[in-house]
Amino acid sequence: MNFRRYYIPGSAVFLTQVVEGREPVFHNQELMELLLETLRNVKNLHPFNMLGYVFLPDHFHLLIQVTGGNFSEIIHSLKPNFTKAYKSMLGLTSADSMQFWQKRFWDHVIRNDRDFENHLHYIHLNPVKHGYVTDPRSWKYSGYIKWEKRGLYPPAFEWDEPIDMDWGE
Repeated sequence: MNFRRYYIPGSAVFLTQVVEGREPVFHNQELMELLLETLRNVKNLHPFNMLGYVFLPDHFHLLIQVTGGNFSEIIHSLKPNFTKAYKSMLGLTSADSMQFWQKRFWDHVIRNDRDFENHLHYIHLNPVKHGYVTDPRSWKYSGYIKWEKRGLYPPAFEWDEPIDMDWGE
């Protein structure tokens, strides 16, 4: 099968990566922290602006603007670096075979403001869609609150501040 990816410098891109077999491994707090740490390290190697995100137990969605290189380099750095660190955490060697991630990832180059907003809403409502929460404010691994503060969503009367991912924006 021949996949064609379009790289448009400076554009925003929606990305989805899924764990092999959709195993809900990121219910484990330690693995979630490892994923976030790995992504921060990848961001230093392959710069991008984090525009939107949600991390769920078996997959994640990112909305990024690449500032150096391309989005495939980001995913192709994240996946093996995370898997290597995870194998190390389990006491496995590099020779031990492991298929942690699904082989391919989904990408969509954002075409206009409406497309951007639609994908941002999709990201932020994903924890609700999958039944993890009833209010997107409740999912701490999401950029929802930052966009609420920017005025994209109506403010809540009460909510707990989620973990600040500190993406260096």
